[in-house]
Amino acid sequence: MMNNPLIQLYNLGQRIWLDNISRTILNDGSLARWITDYRIAGVTSNPSIFLKAFRDSPEYRDELNALKQNAALTSEQRYETLAISDIQQACDLFDPIFKSSNGNDGYVSLEVSPALAHDASGTIAAGLRLRQAVAKDNLLIKVPATSAGLVAIEGLIAEGCSVNVTLIFSLKQVQDVAIAYTRGIQQLIAKGGNPARVRSVASVFLSRIDTMIDQQLSNLGGDALSICGQTAIAISKVAMKNNRTLFSSEHFESLAQQGAHPQKLLWASTGTKNKNYSDVLYVESVIGEDTINTVPDATLAAFRDHGKPALTLESNTHQALDHLDKLHQLGIDLDACGETLQKEGLLQFEESFEQLLAIMK
Repeated sequence: MMNNPLIQLYNLGQRIWLDNISRTILNDGSLARWITDYRIAGVTSNPSIFLKAFRDSPEYRDELNALKQNAALTSEQRYETLAISDIQQACDLFDPIFKSSNGNDGYVSLEVSPALAHDASGTIAAGLRLRQAVAKDNLLIKVPATSAGLVAIEGLIAEGCSVNVTLIFSLKQVQDVAIAYTRGIQQLIAKGGNPARVRSVASVFLSRIDTMIDQQLSNLGGDALSICGQTAIAISKVAMKNNRTLFSSEHFESLAQQGAHPQKLLWASTGTKNKNYSDVLYVESVIGEDTINTVPDATLAAFRDHGKPALTLESNTHQALDHLDKLHQLGIDLDACGETLQKEGLLQFEESFEQLLAIMK
């Protein structure tokens, strides 16, 4: 058991969350076994994950048919009924971890509707409503890092609601999200709330970054080809460096003395899209203490089989900075790329959500 790379990873201080949820793995005991055998410490969900679950698993059929008989329910209400049930069951599975770790581990994420991505007040209202409906302390409300999302993050944190910030693709977006979180904590404290009960993660999407930047480097050709496949990891390393600096600052230290926790970095989109790269590239290269890696089933199995656990995230940061400087010299605007990738990610989730609601009719 101790030779299991996933357990070694856990012992190094990084947590693995499963980027998947379905009634199948909840009911057949798979998720419970992975918690015990693989030290899985949380679960994330999104519209694409639920779409696949509802399509592939027959275990929703009877309940969905019954919900469809109730004409008073909208498609979104039927979806939420099914999704919330799964989220609650997962929260219960992780509750012992949540309690034994004093709230450091054991979280389950539920995303607000993608239709609210540019509606700050709507996102806040939906986030608070979903939190009340799930009624589990180890729930994270998932909000995209759009301009409106940043306002919503601040507002939700100020209301004592823990948040998973999704669709982050650039260092600027990481910084903006950290600032929104910190402002929310300040407001919560000012209102007499308890910041110790609030947690947040910032989910940085990795493989999609390399897919876009590699294409731009390929278009440039020549020496640019030699630095393909390095951008997402470079961004991760610099993001971690910046995160350490921000949350050890005198300003945040004053909040920490009142119980506030640093916002953790989470690595998402860690399934390798380029078949020329290692299938565990986005796990092995970003292993760091107090960080999270959310992995799909295939990547979990691959790392369990042949992953090499070692603290890699905070090494060679100067090389990461050099890489980002090279991209700048080549005329590649990483902030602009991040905005484009975020818009593409939102579109993908919107399409999945529309398909998901169509199943509910």
